[in-house]
Amino acid sequence: MDRTLTDHPLVTRAAALDAEHAGVDRRSAFTLPHGVVYLDGNSLGALPRAVADVVADVVTRQWGERLIQSWNESDWWGAPERVGDRIGALVGAAAGQTVVTDSTSANLFKVFVAASRMQPWRTRVLVDPDSFPTDLYVLESAARLAGFTVEQIHPGRAPERIAQLGDKLALVVYSSVDYRTGELWDLPGITRAAHAVGAFALWDLCHSAGVLDLQLDRDGCDFAVGCGYKYLNGGPGAPAYVYVRTEHLEGFHNPVSGWHGHARPFGMEREYDPAPSISRARSGTAPMISLLALEAALTAYDGLEVTAVRSRSLSLTAFFVECLGALALDLPVATPMEGGRRGSQVSLRHPRAYAVVQALIARGVVGDFREPDIIRLGFAPLYVSHADCLRAAQQLALVIDEKEDERGEFAQRAQVT
Repeated sequence: MDRTLTDHPLVTRAAALDAEHAGVDRRSAFTLPHGVVYLDGNSLGALPRAVADVVADVVTRQWGERLIQSWNESDWWGAPERVGDRIGALVGAAAGQTVVTDSTSANLFKVFVAASRMQPWRTRVLVDPDSFPTDLYVLESAARLAGFTVEQIHPGRAPERIAQLGDKLALVVYSSVDYRTGELWDLPGITRAAHAVGAFALWDLCHSAGVLDLQLDRDGCDFAVGCGYKYLNGGPGAPAYVYVRTEHLEGFHNPVSGWHGHARPFGMEREYDPAPSISRARSGTAPMISLLALEAALTAYDGLEVTAVRSRSLSLTAFFVECLGALALDLPVATPMEGGRRGSQVSLRHPRAYAVVQALIARGVVGDFREPDIIRLGFAPLYVSHADCLRAAQQLALVIDEKEDERGEFAQRAQVT
């Protein structure tokens, strides 16, 4: 069939949908290569234009000219809490509960250990067997240190198992969105189930912050962690963040009790006295250039309501699947199409998924691959358009039509997939 769809109603529909959701369009705030449809913002967000100027100022003026004075003059010291509150606003957290620090892996370890010490008589932990591997590695390691037992339970079965474990359960640890399939799990429901037996809920927001209408305070979340380099666009290796609900702050004892989490860090006291605020979740010195780059990146969300961002996200992903149907592209969709069960990505299955992704990249549509057979396409609402969705579907159809996935050069695995 004709893959150009030049006069197809979908072309008009894409334009109409882009107009309908124009209030969320921030493409002009990003630097994107000409002619590229970037559908990998769920792995590494695009570069916001504001970042370059801020990083240049940090390097040349704040560091280069003002040197160590910038810890006070530019409030480098307060940046982790300041940027944390900015992220908190995107995930439904009131000020004073979110801090930017360390990596997701380190923060997951810190929160797990701190939570386990709050109720040490409870020794069971539930985690999704399909969690991002680092979550499983960190939790298994931390559980061995704490003498806890980790059970791998699918999120759909979590409420049932939570009720069965009762007062044996210490903590449930789930990702808000499945990183492979893009399925959105029931954060409020699982959190309520955990609270019903006196347990805590810890959520990994890496694939949901910035694109979902998260309401951590409203939904009673106890703890959350997430990274700064996916939909938040903070750049490669951007620092991560920790959310600790206000009522848990006093009992939250950071197991990596570094001086940045001390109540009087410049007192240089021999004994550790945790800060009374979310600062106690800090450990060592923040990577200031990366942290301030993340702060600049978050300005792309200025003036936006998260509900509007979520609405555009749902529209983009639904329209992309609609385009696949119009092109008669018969690839199994691994992502639920019911809006309430979908994150901001569409995952497709193909036996040569890696090669398909590489062929797509050669055609200017950038996505990524996840084992064993997932073509993973992330739709960042701030810079992906409905017209992009149509073009991506067209190029995917051409890859399949031309059997480009069977070409040897596209099957050669790179180190990063």
